[in-house]
This record gives sequence, C-alpha cells and structure tokens, in this order.
Amino acid sequence: MADTIIIRVQSPDGMKKIPSTKRETAAAFLKKVAKEFGFNSNRFSVYLNRNKTGEILSQNKSLSLLKIKHGDMLFLFPSGSPSSSSSSSSSSSGGEVMDTAAPHSSSATSFPSTSVSSSSSSVSSSFVTARPQSAPQIREDDIDQYLTKQDGKIYRNRDSQLCRHGALGKCVHCVPLEPFDEDYLNHLDPPVKHMSFHAYLRKLTGGADKGKFAALENISCKIKSGCEGHPPWPEGICTKCQPSAITLNRQKYRHVDNIMFENHTIADRFLDFWRKTGSQRVGYLYGRYTEHKDIPLGIRAEVAAIYEPPQNATQNSLELLEDPKAAAVDEIAAKLGLRKVGWIFSDLLSEDTRIGTVRFTRNQDSHFLSAEECITAGFFQNQHSNACKLSRDGLFGSKFVTVVATGGPDNQVHFEGYQVSNQCMALVRDECLLPCKDAPELGYAKESSPEQYVPDVFFKDKDKFGNDVTFLARPLPVEYLIIDITTTFPKDPQFTFRSAQRFPIENREILGETQNFHSLATYLSQCASASFLDVVSDFHLLLFLVTNEVMPLRDSIGLLLDAVKTSDEDLADAWKKSEQWATVEQLCGTVGGQPSGPAGFDGTADRPAPPSSSAVWSCAHCTFMNQPGTEHCEMCRLPRS
Repeated sequence: MADTIIIRVQSPDGMKKIPSTKRETAAAFLKKVAKEFGFNSNRFSVYLNRNKTGEILSQNKSLSLLKIKHGDMLFLFPSGSPSSSSSSSSSSSGGEVMDTAAPHSSSATSFPSTSVSSSSSSVSSSFVTARPQSAPQIREDDIDQYLTKQDGKIYRNRDSQLCRHGALGKCVHCVPLEPFDEDYLNHLDPPVKHMSFHAYLRKLTGGADKGKFAALENISCKIKSGCEGHPPWPEGICTKCQPSAITLNRQKYRHVDNIMFENHTIADRFLDFWRKTGSQRVGYLYGRYTEHKDIPLGIRAEVAAIYEPPQNATQNSLELLEDPKAAAVDEIAAKLGLRKVGWIFSDLLSEDTRIGTVRFTRNQDSHFLSAEECITAGFFQNQHSNACKLSRDGLFGSKFVTVVATGGPDNQVHFEGYQVSNQCMALVRDECLLPCKDAPELGYAKESSPEQYVPDVFFKDKDKFGNDVTFLARPLPVEYLIIDITTTFPKDPQFTFRSAQRFPIENREILGETQNFHSLATYLSQCASASFLDVVSDFHLLLFLVTNEVMPLRDSIGLLLDAVKTSDEDLADAWKKSEQWATVEQLCGTVGGQPSGPAGFDGTADRPAPPSSSAVWSCAHCTFMNQPGTEHCEMCRLPRS
C-alpha cells in the first residue's frame, strides 16, 4: 500500500521494525508493539523521545496526527518485570545469537545501539553497544586519564599554494585532522600501521551522539552459564549459551605505541648473562607509561630497570620458576613510582664471541614471534589487563609489552617489541590456542572435546589465484595475532637509577655473582667517592636490602625509596643516619672490611673495622648472625670460638 510506513521501536532488549500505516490509530499500533515484544497491553509505555517525554496516550488519534512518520524511532520502556519480553524475544530470534550483541542491562533506560548486527559467524574485538553504567567507578591509569583530557587533533599550518582564505580561516587543506586519520598516519616516516588506542576511542566515541552508546566488548570463548533448557555440555548446547565463532583480523590499534629503554646500560647488563654463559635469559621490565608525542594520543612504555626472576635456562629454552620475592619486587617498584610494563627474553646464537656478533635467528621469512611466545605474551597480558571505562567488564586489552633480544640482518643484537591482539588474549585466556611442535610460526585452534567446547576460529587469506578465502585456524599463522611496536633508545640517556657502579643482579648464582653482604661491602668500597644517594640509587641493591634473609629492611626503607624516587639527597642523608644503615655497615664490616670515604658512611676516611666484640658475627657452626657483645650463639648455644 502507498501509505505503508515502517516505525522503529527501541527497547532494552533490542530494536524491532513495526509495519503500519499513516491512518492507523495509536491503539492499533500499540497492540502490534505488544504482540511483537510479547508484552501485555498495560506492561509498557511508548514515548516519542528517549528521555521519556511525549508518551503515546491518545489511543484514537492516527499516527499522522501524532506526527509519526516513516522511519521514526520510538522508545519502549517496560513498566513491570521484563521476563516475558526476554523470553519472547529469544524465542522469536530464529535461532540466531541475539544476546551476544546486546546483553540485557539492569536499567530500563539503557538501549543497545541499532548499528550492531547479530551474527554467529564472527566476533570482532570491539563493537558498539550500551555504555556500562558502572563505568565511572573504574579508575583508569594516570596516562589514560591524561590522554582523555587532551584535544588530540592534528593541527596543520596554512598552505600558501592551496589555501585561498585569510590567516584566520580554515579549509579542507588546513583544517585540523582527527587523531585516527589513516592518510596522515600512513604518510608519517616511518608509516604508522596501528593507530593509538586513545585515537581509536576518539573514533569510536565520535559522531553526533558523542559516543553515548559506545562500549568495548571482550570476547568470550566459553559457554554461557545458567542455560537450563538442556543438559550441560557435552550432552547439550544451544544458540543462547554457545559462544560465537571467531574470525581473526589484524587489529587496527595498539595499546602501546613505543618502547624506550632509558639507556643502553639496562640492556647491556641483561645481555651480559648470554655473553658469559651462552644461555638465554628472561626478565621483567619495570618502568612507567608516558605520552608518546610522535603519534597522536600515543603511549610510550619507558623501561627503567630489568628484574631477572628465578629461571632455568639453556641455549634453546627458558623456564620460569616460582618467585617467592615477586610481591616484594612489585611493592618496591610501586614505591619508586614504577610498575611492571612488560617482559624481555633473548633469542641469540653466537657467531663469533670474539667480536660479539650473533647469528640472525628470526626474520620476516620465518617468524617474528613463535606460537608458544605468543601464548606466553597473551598469558602475561591477561594478568595485566588495562582498566577501561568503556568496557562493561571494566577491563579491555593490555599495555603489557613483549621485547625480544635477537639477531638482525647486520649480525648485531636488535630489540624488537610486540604485543598480541585482544583476540589472541581471549583465545589464550579461555585455553583455546596451542603451539605447533614442528612449526614455531604456526598455532593451532583446539578442537571441542567432552571437557571443553571450543568455538570455530577462522582467518582470511589469499589463495594461489589471489582470491580471499576463509580458512579454519588449524593451523594458524601467528602474524594474525601479533602487533609490532617500535623499540628505541634515547639520544640523551636517562637514569632513574644513577649509580655508576654495578651491584650484582639477582638470581645469577650460576655466574658466581651473588647478592650478599660480602658483595655489598665490595660494592660500597667501590663507591667511596660518590654521594650516598648515588650509591643506593641501584634497583638491584634496593631489592637486596629489602629481600635479604639476614636483615630485611622491608618495613624501614620507605624513606630511602622516597629519596631515590625524588632524587632528594637530604632525605637520603637523613636515612643514612638511621640504626638500620648502621647495622648494615656492621654486617659489611664483619664479612668484607668496612668501606672508607664519604660513602662509608659517617663522613670519615679510612675508618678501621670495629672490633669483633662490637660487630655482628656469624656462628661457625650454624651460620646464624648474632648481635654484637655475645659470646654464645643465640641459635645453637655453641661458643663463638
């Protein structure tokens, strides 16, 4: 019919299109709405506006008199329990997975976006839906809060050849660009393949509605719980609880845009282990997240120190062991204004140790990261998820980075930075991805078993004729999971820890490098001419002072950590006068001789070691450290001599 019109009705459970006519009365139209949504006639209200104004009450007026036209959007709000609507909506979905695109909200005023299409064939890492109401309670990282407040636009000067306006005018040739402008990013030198995460958020929250209904959704590969219409898996499954299939795509954004080591010393000390043993090494990167100004709204991970946890290492393998000091390391780093920003491992083969060259072990023709390394990176990224207000879970993606020390085309050591995509994080979190034993560059999507349902995972590639073909991810090229990140060193080195000497690095006993009071005494004697702040400004030394078993200073070192964090020499000198440091000096004196000079630390030079009766002494029978002035061991009661 010529006067047939389509009216869209939006409800908390989704949007439906209701066929009607201009002459149809409001009462007849509301009956159609009730039938379509499964409501009783008195269980809902329909409004012209989203803010609950303009309720349709005139039952006998036609839609044309109510000024309702073809394509208009009306808004339905349930006035009672929405259970009847939910059951009717799911039963009329024709078997498609509708709940995955717009989960029910606890508030009737929250509508899903109409731009989301329900599909059981693929899942993207993010899409538009109702913004979670709990978002204001999420505390994002400081760098995220800072970038959210920035303009982010790319300002351009007036082009003298193309611009035909005055100095105060703007045209298409000089108007500011959005931070996600792909043409601008592609013309940078070098080109930027991935926009920054905050630029992606600007793109997502832009438009006329200013992102009112923008949200980020995390992928789930697990069966939804609470489905009572059938026996649990493997006896039964339905479209309501079945996770959607995943089509892998290359992520267009990245959470970190640059990795920068503060100075070459940090990396050189890490590589020393491989140079001396030929075995590989793994460590955790501690630093901070700052603004990366080379990319609009970019984030940089600055590395200030590398902590090396307990591990078993060979020339071809690495195995991380349980670390009893992990919590203490994170606590110390936090008090120093640092956090764990990533991990680093070596993949090096020596070609000529005399000149320090290495064999080129991985390249674009083999692999950037192996599948096993991708899975490990995904595991770490899931452990360090990124707080995000636009996610209904409060978490989305991760800023945790991966750095590989490997050979380059010039047979020198190169540092390559990576992250894995949010899709890879989901596959790893839900234990759906396995490495291939004989092909490190290939992963393998698990098959469903009685113990676990695994959704189908696909990726697109070109066949030998150049056509786009969808393949099942068995096996899977890991380049679909990887995001590369530039890794740099600054022209002007920076030093969060400015000690000129090197205190032994933890967990290197295989090299004969141990952290004990003898090595501390040797270290202090080497720093005789340095200020006290410079002496203690070493990450590994501070870890030893806090975690050693003889005299841990975990509860009394806060003032010293503040001094190192703020580079306050007066604060450091004040802590030097404490009883704790005096006891440390005595312990050093008993094992290695008291260091001399201003760093040793009472302002006198060449101070002799204290007599044995006034120094802490180690029992020759049980090695217990006894207080000065005692002649019998407090532990085994045997005489000192």
